[in-house]
This record gives sequence, structure tokens and C-alpha cells, in this order.
Amino acid sequence: MSRFRTARTTTTLGAILFATLVVSGCATPPDSEESEGSFCAVMVTNSGGLEDRSFNQSSWEGLQQAEGDLDIAAQVLVSETETDLAPNVEQAVATGCDFVLTVGYELAPATAEQGELNPDVDFAIVDELVDGANIKPIVYDTAQAAFLAGYLAAGVSETGVVATFGGGNQPPVTLFMDGFVDGVARYNADTDSSVEVLGWDKVDQDGVFTGDFEDINKGRQTAQAFIDQGADVILPVAGQVGQGAAAAAVEADDVSIIWVDNDGYETLPEEYRGIVLTSVLKNTGDAVVEIVGQSIDGTFDNDAFVGTLENGGVALAPFHELESLVSAELAEQLDALEAEIVEGSLEVTSPSTP
Repeated sequence: MSRFRTARTTTTLGAILFATLVVSGCATPPDSEESEGSFCAVMVTNSGGLEDRSFNQSSWEGLQQAEGDLDIAAQVLVSETETDLAPNVEQAVATGCDFVLTVGYELAPATAEQGELNPDVDFAIVDELVDGANIKPIVYDTAQAAFLAGYLAAGVSETGVVATFGGGNQPPVTLFMDGFVDGVARYNADTDSSVEVLGWDKVDQDGVFTGDFEDINKGRQTAQAFIDQGADVILPVAGQVGQGAAAAAVEADDVSIIWVDNDGYETLPEEYRGIVLTSVLKNTGDAVVEIVGQSIDGTFDNDAFVGTLENGGVALAPFHELESLVSAELAEQLDALEAEIVEGSLEVTSPSTP
């Protein structure tokens, strides 16, 4: 399955703490003199925490790679609650670093404010479009890869029922869900099947949401409700909440999940590996390294980076232990569909497309 890109190995939090300064909440910012004379980059997480098995974790891994590859100093401010968000962005600027990376829609107002107040600092924000002369959005057309995931889910389902749910009704979430639903619909059209999707109505742009991205028990309850209705493949788009869906899948037997943002087979606890069918990847780390490099060499601009299947910004992860579920015919069709999306003959659309 050469088309699938393997996610970078996850760094443990212990190694992160050892290798690089991590500041939780509203701590006193590091002495900027430590970075004097060298390029310094600092990241601010959203309230999901650093090891969220989602885009905080992927973004930090990218900044760590930039630290090694580009010989820079890197640090992170961890937002433990929503009240930490704006102060942490302000503290990031106070470090005197050249580059500030913020993660998630929650940080959009503070990023816009600090970007305007500090025109000599380069800012980038993951998963949100923010206007500013010195602010570069990093966004992903995840519907493209989620379309393939939906087609895959429909193709391996034994019950003819699959499901998806989100943490909140927000464009970066519903973009996955739109692509997933369309992929199932394409499978039904191609094979004269009638696989049903629970949890999302693309026309109404409404569906099932847990209301947050951290409460694992909500994910377990939501997934169990889908399983009780016959779903045997579930796509949670809800950060850490999705781990609850994985737990429900393990308990149910013959149920698998599709993870998002990074490779769930690598980032979830080991006991869940046997139920991870694939993951819809955002290759955030690669984008972060590239954009930090642009800041260093003076080519940084505020044009949004949009990750697609064509540029490798989004992808489908390997099938790992569940590869035996995917027939050769289904794998070939996924290859063909990806090629059509890349060349433009198949357009995957969503109201949330960046």
C-alpha cells in the first residue's frame, strides 16, 4: 500500500520534558536572553493539552523536528484551561522568540491580537484561518482523505452501518464528517450497496457532537449508542474524546475505528491497536518544519498553507493489523479514487473546505 504515508513516531511526554522546556498554564515566561543570537520558536497549545493524540501533539513534534533539523531553540506553553489561552500567547511573544505557533480555533482571537501588536514576529496558526500581515494559517482539506476513509469503511463493514461523531460543530470537525459521508455515498453508488451512515447529515450540516474534546467517557457512551444501532466502523472527530470510542470498540468485538489528525495506531494506547482500521492524517509536522524554515530564511508570508492529497498535507494511514479486512479490489479502488482527487477529475466538496 505505497500510497499511505506512515506517521512519524510519537514522542513521549517524558522525553519532551527532558529535551525541551515545557511551561504549563500561565507560568513565568523563560528568560529571552537564553535565545539571544539564535532563532527561537515557541508554541502555544489549546486547552486539549500537549499529548492530545491530535494536532497539539503533531504540531509539537514538528517544532521539535525543526529544532533538530534547523538548529533552532524551541519551547512550548501548555494551556490547561481556556483562561490560559490569551495570556499564553502574550507570554509567547514576551519570550522574544522570532516565531510563534498557535494551535486551534480557540487561539484565533489572541493570535490576531498579538499579531497586530507585534508586526516583527512571525505567527502561524494550525487549523484556523486568521487574517494578518504576519500570520500564516495552516489548514487542511481533510475531506479529501476522509472521503477515502468513508469509502474504506463502507467497503469493510459487515453490518452495512457505519458512524461518525464530532467534539463540536466547527468547520475543522465537520470537514472530516462531510468527506466521510460522501465516501460512503460513492461506495454505495459504485457497488449498488446501501451502507448507512449514523451521526451526520451533510445536507443539514447537523449531527452528533459530544460538546467537548476531552471527556473520554462521552466518547465511549456515544460510540456505544452507535454500536447498539449496528455500526461496526466509527470515525470520531473529537480529540481525546475519541479514545472512549476506541474503548467501546474493543469491548464490542468486530468493531473498528478510524482515527484523525495522526496515526491512532501509533498514538493511542497499545491495547487499541487491534481496532484501528486506519487514520485520516494531517501531516502537520511537515508543514511546521517548512514554515519555520521560511521564517528563518526571510521567505515567510501570510498565504495559507492548505494541506491536500496532492501535496501530502493529508493522507490515509496504513491499515496495520487490520489489513486483512481490505480486499485487493477495495485497495485498488482507493488508489484509483485518490488519483482522481489529485488530478482534479473527482472533487470532494464541503461548506467547510478551506
